[in-house]
Amino acid sequence: MGQAVIKAGHPVFSSPAGESHMEARSRPVDLVHLARQTGGNRNLEEEVLQMFLRQAHKLTREMAQDCDCEARKLAAHNLKGAARAVGAFNVANCADDLENNPSEVSYVSTLTAEVNTTCDYISSLLR
Repeated sequence: MGQAVIKAGHPVFSSPAGESHMEARSRPVDLVHLARQTGGNRNLEEEVLQMFLRQAHKLTREMAQDCDCEARKLAAHNLKGAARAVGAFNVANCADDLENNPSEVSYVSTLTAEVNTTCDYISSLLR
């Protein structure tokens, strides 16, 4: 994972090729947001992302099981908060949909797919 420093007027985490802000926002995790949340501390960023990975996998498993709507709603709410904290806004939006419609099984699959995409991306950053 690149360090959160601003060089020559480029946004934090911009690529050497001059990636635009919109391209950076299309990533599964908004790295600029994450850097702000952690004060640019790379070790803290890695620790927070690792905690998110563990929590996202645990909560996704809980939501996929045949659980009651209240348990699914609580798990979605917890995942939404964790996702917003690290800048995984697509996950947060999907979790919000499920939290508001806990009996809608299709939202579980959509959220699970988004969590998998985001966790794969985070894992690639942590290598």
